[in-house]
Amino acid sequence: MSFTLICLAWIMTMSPARAEEAPEAPLEIVALGDSLTAGYMLPPGAGFAEQLEKALKNEGYKVNVVNAGVSGDTSSGGLARLDWALSEDTDAVILELGANDALRGIPPEITERNLGTIITKLKERGITVLLAGMLAPPNMGQDYETVFNAVYPSLAEKHDLVLYPFFLDGVAAEPDLNLGDGMHPNEEGVKVMVDRILPSVEEMIARAKNGAKTGG
Repeated sequence: MSFTLICLAWIMTMSPARAEEAPEAPLEIVALGDSLTAGYMLPPGAGFAEQLEKALKNEGYKVNVVNAGVSGDTSSGGLARLDWALSEDTDAVILELGANDALRGIPPEITERNLGTIITKLKERGITVLLAGMLAPPNMGQDYETVFNAVYPSLAEKHDLVLYPFFLDGVAAEPDLNLGDGMHPNEEGVKVMVDRILPSVEEMIARAKNGAKTGG
């Protein structure tokens, strides 16, 4: 047998094994949101994206969680920066926008339209979405509160999304878990948020992996 044939035979023997040993690429999750995602006034490593990535890795997931939070951002701002906030490798997005819409009294139908457009654009790219809901502050009045609070469940049902109903669940109005402004979580508050949202994130990851396998 010639040297060339021997080399070819060796390559054919080794290639399948090497293919099986190829490491799985980490799932890229982008946390697209406002100051609650950005880690407002928190030290490095203490924000939502960083703590979530650590928690997921502790559970054995191979992930990168990208912090795409911008303090003060509204749903309109998130829509405007959507294209440059994501990379070509983005597999899933935690969509956390709307809190500033409510604080500014933006009509809920505008918030719903903006979030709906973001969701549609993400789905067109084959990106799995977890929708993190928000509740209107009580001072906005009952009518506004009723309409705004219905935005997130409606969008989740319409687009068949994983819904986490209230991003600040367990943290809102808890002085020990918030900064002095009473609105933004401290490091311990973020930990509570991560612990509570983790099952929903795991559901999102399962959907993302299933979509990758089926090509949809």
